[in-house]
Amino acid sequence: MNFLAHALLAGDDPALIVGGVAGDWIKGVLPGTLPPDLARGVALHRAIDAHAEIDPAFCMSRTRISPLRRRYAGVLVDMYYDHLLARDWAQHHAQPLSAFCQDIYSHIEQRMGDLPEVSHPALRMMAHEDWLSSYVDMQGIADVLARMSRRARQPNPLLGGEAEFLADEAGFEQDFHAWLADAGAFCDRWRAIG
Repeated sequence: MNFLAHALLAGDDPALIVGGVAGDWIKGVLPGTLPPDLARGVALHRAIDAHAEIDPAFCMSRTRISPLRRRYAGVLVDMYYDHLLARDWAQHHAQPLSAFCQDIYSHIEQRMGDLPEVSHPALRMMAHEDWLSSYVDMQGIADVLARMSRRARQPNPLLGGEAEFLADEAGFEQDFHAWLADAGAFCDRWRAIG
């Protein structure tokens, strides 16, 4: 769910960015029906997710989530990290956040025909509602969590999940900076050998 982080970690390659952002909607063995360049972006998305599962900083953030929401800790941490990335964007990228996000939406729209139809409604809504820029404010994260809570098939505690972040903002921030440095180095190595 950390779309903004996946886009940043993809680097400058539009196909890696599109595959990285759309990766949550792509299931199965790669390349499947995807063009090879987009399949590589999805592969990077999956590699980042797998790396996060064992990254000490990401794991520490998961432990900061209360038992009430622990089952959803990965989703919540993803959202908190995108908030921290957006909030402090100028520390991580030279391009203004709004321009970076518009570039992402443009890259996705140009490749929409190559992506599974199941992804189209959400990706178009992402651009129309500018989800990525909305992560700057905690209210944007609260809104996303509320929407996710309503869409889930099972009752869940995602509604109000921003309270977990606010209870230990400094801890999540410390974890995020360590995770982003680790993830950035991991992606640099991945792109170099791929």
